[in-house]
Amino acid sequence: MNLVQTKPTKKGKLYCSIFGHNFQVSKQITYHVNEYQCSHCKKEMTTDSTGQLTAMTPKYKEINSVLERIHQNKLVRYAKQQNTKVLKMTS
Repeated sequence: MNLVQTKPTKKGKLYCSIFGHNFQVSKQITYHVNEYQCSHCKKEMTTDSTGQLTAMTPKYKEINSVLERIHQNKLVRYAKQQNTKVLKMTS
């Protein structure tokens, strides 16, 4: 799924500098790792290995994509063992 990236507005940046960010889950990687995006300034964050929010960098994007692929393969393998339909994470 490709999300349309919009440029942050000066109004959104100003709002966030005064009131703080309003992060919403933009993508669920696993049950405990998510990607977040501010609804005002479009800043992206993710959870790191300690569970804290950290800025989204190319390194974290790659880590999250590999982690998501591994997690999906695990769900498929588990579903085949249980003879049930595939459990798929939705974002």
